[in-house]
Amino acid sequence: MRILHTSDWHLGRTFHGVELLADQRRALGHLAEIVAAESVDVVVVAGDIYDRSVPSADAVTVYDEGLAAIAAAGATLVVTSGNHDSPTRLGAGSAFAAAGGLHLRTTIAGIDRPVMLADEYGEVAFYGIPYLEPETARRELGVADARGHQGVLDAAMARIRADLAERQVRSVVSAHAFVVGGEATGSERSISVGGVETVGAETFSGVDYTALGHLHSPQQVTEAVRYSGSPLPYSFGERSHHKAVWIVDLDADGLAEVRRHDLPEVRGLSAVSGTLDDLLTDAAYADAEEHYVEATLTDAVRPLDAMRRLRERFPYAVHVRWERPETTERTDYSSRVRGRTDSEIIASFITDVRDDPSRAERALIEQALRAVVGEPEVAIADSGEQGALFELELPAAESA
Repeated sequence: MRILHTSDWHLGRTFHGVELLADQRRALGHLAEIVAAESVDVVVVAGDIYDRSVPSADAVTVYDEGLAAIAAAGATLVVTSGNHDSPTRLGAGSAFAAAGGLHLRTTIAGIDRPVMLADEYGEVAFYGIPYLEPETARRELGVADARGHQGVLDAAMARIRADLAERQVRSVVSAHAFVVGGEATGSERSISVGGVETVGAETFSGVDYTALGHLHSPQQVTEAVRYSGSPLPYSFGERSHHKAVWIVDLDADGLAEVRRHDLPEVRGLSAVSGTLDDLLTDAAYADAEEHYVEATLTDAVRPLDAMRRLRERFPYAVHVRWERPETTERTDYSSRVRGRTDSEIIASFITDVRDDPSRAERALIEQALRAVVGEPEVAIADSGEQGALFELELPAAESA
């Protein structure tokens, strides 16, 4: 039996405010192409189908289209809910869906009720462990004293092993968890609520293959315990990752082979740095023109309307921040303010985040300080900018 292991679709997720559904539709299309090309029998999706518990209508449409394409390519699907999903919503109509080859595993009660599929060597039991929140799952699992993910997952696997002992067949477990040895990318939402979120890989011993979801990079914890990662990058920290799925082959004795199958890149990620003029004109940045772009501007003065101007060359620019060159040196705060007056400190702050304050702005600073300390106000000399208001523009990142 040939299995494709995928997870963490996060349908409906945005990337710095940019809608990703078109990219996600293409990614699911690539999965269907792999199913056809590799003659995959079963696709296991290990949680986080959607990015939120109440997905948008458009996200549900992409999900429906993706499932239909995978099924049309010849695969049965076994889908487990993750911490981003609503188990109730994702699992709606599960009995009816199973008749069409879509098996949804979203309840604690169904943990030890496997999907039974057969090949020329006999049956294979596919167990699905939905994301288990310890505080709500421990009583239903009969481990009221359990604290943390290890306790509830141990209880879930005990149920699976008990059922498997009676069946004596090959087995695959799908679970959404953070296993020790896995490496997070930064785009995953923490699954820890008042306890340790990691569990040991030995938790899943006794089965032929464990298909994990939650971490977004493809990785091997043990030979039989792996993360497929997400089909798309969801942070600039993932720009060096090569997204992939695992192709898992079972023979008569169990796990025969696991192969990595890299996914086509839907749209690249680029982090660029330089002055705004350089970024807009330098040929060295040509490869980033069709990528999602994170730009760090190093101009001496913060450029105005930087995102609009960047998008003239990089239409998929999604994040821009200003890093003034002279503010990059590491100096502790106490050293920078020692021996300086309040007005000098404020003026320095304005210079750091924008540019040097004007004469009128300095006068307003002095006037505000006198008001705070209760000193009598003095006339401010007319400089031609008398009474002009100024804005402090913090060096916060701009995002689409």
